[in-house]
Amino acid sequence: MRTGEPLPAVGEVLATLATGVWHWDTATGLVTADAEAARLLGLPPEETVLTEAQTRARLHPVDWNEITGIVQLAAAEGTLAEVRIRIMDERGRIVRVVRSRSRPSFDPVKKAYELIGTLQEVTEPRPGTPAGRTAVTGDWRRSREAFLLDAGRALAEARSTEEVLRVAGGLSMPGFSPDGLAVFGVTGDRLTIIGHHGQQPGDEDPFTQMALGTDYPAAEVVRTGRAVYLSSPDQYRTRYPLTWPLAARFDRHSWAFLPLTVAGRTMGAWMAGFAYPVAFTPDERSVLTTVARMLAQALTRASAAETQRELTDGLQRSMLPTLGPEIPGMTLAARYIPTGGGLQVGGDWYDMIPLPNQRFALVIGDVQGHDVRAAGLMGQLRIALRAYAAEGHRPDAVLSRASRFLYGLTHTDDAGADGDLRFATCLYIEVDPATGLLETARAGHLDPAIRLADGTVLLRATAGGLPLGIDPDSDYPTTRLALEPGEALMMSTDGLLETGGHDLDSGWQRVRGILETHEGGLEELADALVQAVHGPSSHHTTGPFADRREDDIALLLVCRQCEGGVGLGATAPARTAVRRSVLTIAQAEPERVAEARRQLRELLHDWPSADQVDSAVLLVSEMLTNVLVHTDADALLLAEVTGVGPGGRRIRVEVTDTSDDLPHKRRPGELASSGRGLVLIELLADAWGVAPRGEGKSIWFELYETPGTDDPDALPDAADRTDPAPRPDPADQAEGPDLG
Repeated sequence: MRTGEPLPAVGEVLATLATGVWHWDTATGLVTADAEAARLLGLPPEETVLTEAQTRARLHPVDWNEITGIVQLAAAEGTLAEVRIRIMDERGRIVRVVRSRSRPSFDPVKKAYELIGTLQEVTEPRPGTPAGRTAVTGDWRRSREAFLLDAGRALAEARSTEEVLRVAGGLSMPGFSPDGLAVFGVTGDRLTIIGHHGQQPGDEDPFTQMALGTDYPAAEVVRTGRAVYLSSPDQYRTRYPLTWPLAARFDRHSWAFLPLTVAGRTMGAWMAGFAYPVAFTPDERSVLTTVARMLAQALTRASAAETQRELTDGLQRSMLPTLGPEIPGMTLAARYIPTGGGLQVGGDWYDMIPLPNQRFALVIGDVQGHDVRAAGLMGQLRIALRAYAAEGHRPDAVLSRASRFLYGLTHTDDAGADGDLRFATCLYIEVDPATGLLETARAGHLDPAIRLADGTVLLRATAGGLPLGIDPDSDYPTTRLALEPGEALMMSTDGLLETGGHDLDSGWQRVRGILETHEGGLEELADALVQAVHGPSSHHTTGPFADRREDDIALLLVCRQCEGGVGLGATAPARTAVRRSVLTIAQAEPERVAEARRQLRELLHDWPSADQVDSAVLLVSEMLTNVLVHTDADALLLAEVTGVGPGGRRIRVEVTDTSDDLPHKRRPGELASSGRGLVLIELLADAWGVAPRGEGKSIWFELYETPGTDDPDALPDAADRTDPAPRPDPADQAEGPDLG
């Protein structure tokens, strides 16, 4: 071109350079390509308009996904978007690699991007060559912006120092990935190793506790706050002759030492070592500097979180008790797992309190909330409960006093002004190790569960009152239970059940399955229960699993005479074949008849005949209702399953009351609403009877196990059954209330 002649058109220049031009408007979803851009996309060399779907079909799917992220980043930063794209043919084969450069803009009204850019074919350098290392390439063709975006996201999500180091070690920098990393910290006037990657265990020993005045690159970086780049072993040897022998054995060719700076303070140094020569161009230094800043921020956040976890875990440990001395005939196990939110402190707790007369109390509870105030109230309430128990009060009196105490703490003027009125649920059980007798009082807490010696698991319904701290005058009635040899009792807070999307019912079914099938000791059972909810844990879990807790969990297990363990594989000599359930129903608690039916069904969960189970439940309802309607006494229900199945077991149900009036059979009319109780017992029971008790009476019935109603030929012969007591003749009974 001669001087003075007009310049050629831009399009002609670009065509001469084999560079195409394209325009993409996400509002319309159309991509316009000139003839050269169309050729590079594998289309006829003529200007064309494509839809986004048509354009996407010409590109490698991984590269298309990266284009979206790079465009968003470039538009936000006001920079150029540059990415390498693999062009595919109709058979899915890569035909060429092109470089796309564009400047995206974002229209907030249309909420769309508009891009005008260029396409130019590039030659892929061979891996391992200098060009291959310095080019912004990789298996996923990640540009510098995309790499930094991914690195920042990954480091921001790291929750611990170990996780930060793992993320840093896995970063694949665009074109010049290091093969070894080390993070140095500072303690006093000494350099310490926070962590390393790419070296063998023990390789860090010579660098540990190195004085900051040592002629070593990391020490200089910490002293000056300026990065050190060493492109070759000669540079390292010349600049740091004293410490070069320490680095020479790693057989690396280039090193970058960068300061880890937060809020203007250098907290350490980051070393990136390379197995090949790196020139450390301005672009490479920019990437390393940005990664070092993100790494410093991530380490600071992780260190603060770990310090907080250590503090709160120490606080929680100081508030939770040990289980104290061994109790003859009893085995105990406990677990506490904090929530993963906030400060990881909460109001859940458990306790074991020695009492006079060789007894002890088991306590478990939950103060409302997951914060420091909840933990503080929990500590005070626990101390108060121990004090009231040590004074010799019965379980109902202990909870009444504790409720009044918590009410006084939470209903102060300050608490009322802040609207911070807290309450607590609690389950208090006084245990007699010699007899296995349990006296329970409950304040709005979950009922305890008992695993019988044969593996049957029952929820033991207990009388209860309001949660502590709501009403200072609340009463807490007591319920007596018995723990037989070989049986285990479970007390827990609702976090054990209501985790992982479960409610109380579905969560109980999950826990019940573990209790029924577990084999081994009580400690193993505690671990199995916690692991089923959250994964592996220790007595007080911290770390990655603790971060995922939805609610605090407190768990307390006690087993009577379980030297051989608890579960199907246990072989304690005191095991018995009796399966027993006891329940008291007061005159003022007719709703507990439904609880009696539920407990009886649980007791007969593996009974083969559904008809016999229904019959037993019906007869229990009749007998309990008769006591509540026709007497002024409370009813005591005792149900026992004895014998060995299949076909050799017997269920005996006995209802006792303090009334001396004996039942008698009636002949009710068709419209009568009562009077059919004894008729039903005669029809459905295999044996039944009435036994005077001196003061009061008991009426009982028995059913003998059959393999099932579908197999009548398999019924046991009458001679093989246990000989029942003779049935009383209703004509000989004294006049009294009718049963039904």
